[in-house]
Amino acid sequence: MLWGICASTLAAAMITGKLQAGKRRGRMLRATEPTPHMHEWLDRLAPVVQAAQATLRSRGADMVARLSGCARDAEGNLRLTFLGKDYLVTPADFCVRAAADLREVSSFIGSLILTYLANADGAPPAGQWIGFRELPDGMFYVQAFQSYSGGRLVRELQGGLAAFHRAAQRMGGRALALGSAAYAFEVLPRLWLALLYWEGDDEFPSQAQVLFDRNASHYLPTDGLAILGGQLVSMLLKTATRETYKPDISSGN
Repeated sequence: MLWGICASTLAAAMITGKLQAGKRRGRMLRATEPTPHMHEWLDRLAPVVQAAQATLRSRGADMVARLSGCARDAEGNLRLTFLGKDYLVTPADFCVRAAADLREVSSFIGSLILTYLANADGAPPAGQWIGFRELPDGMFYVQAFQSYSGGRLVRELQGGLAAFHRAAQRMGGRALALGSAAYAFEVLPRLWLALLYWEGDDEFPSQAQVLFDRNASHYLPTDGLAILGGQLVSMLLKTATRETYKPDISSGN
């Protein structure tokens, strides 16, 4: 429930930032462009981090590692890769840090990783793909999610199917026999998402969709999975233009 409230707050911050910044600059900002308002709202994710840390402390690092599938290093830290970047979680305080420089991450990244760890129940990937509407309560938000995930991918991807193949392969995606092309990505240990692309023709426009492993809800609630889906689309779009990917909605690492 707490994560759901903060995810709604995050969405509201995105809209508020767009409108107010648009008035100041005479144009609308892209939804993915950070604003001072967004940074202010992101600071309110602290209760999510604290609640997840309390749950993790009650379980202990050994159980957390077993249920999440995270590795542990010689110092006992939990190690994981999230959207291609390595992180570690210190068991003494369950603080999330970037593995490269040990800097503490933003509340946004920390809340996603810690909520994932706190929700993990050890379920293996099912190897079956479902759409957003099939996630718990997903049918109520599927139109909005499709707009900023699959719809955005089609609108902004330059180069069509060939560009989709190149970017997905560069990201290390695992090819799937779906649509015109599809690739699966392990976004977090045991948590798989996929991007599906249908190439259009003279009669039908191209379409794209984010898919989820059927057991994804064993690791994150639906609103958290929605954020991951949007981030995965952003990563592919930026990879397609050979940019260095950074999470769109972040006040830090």
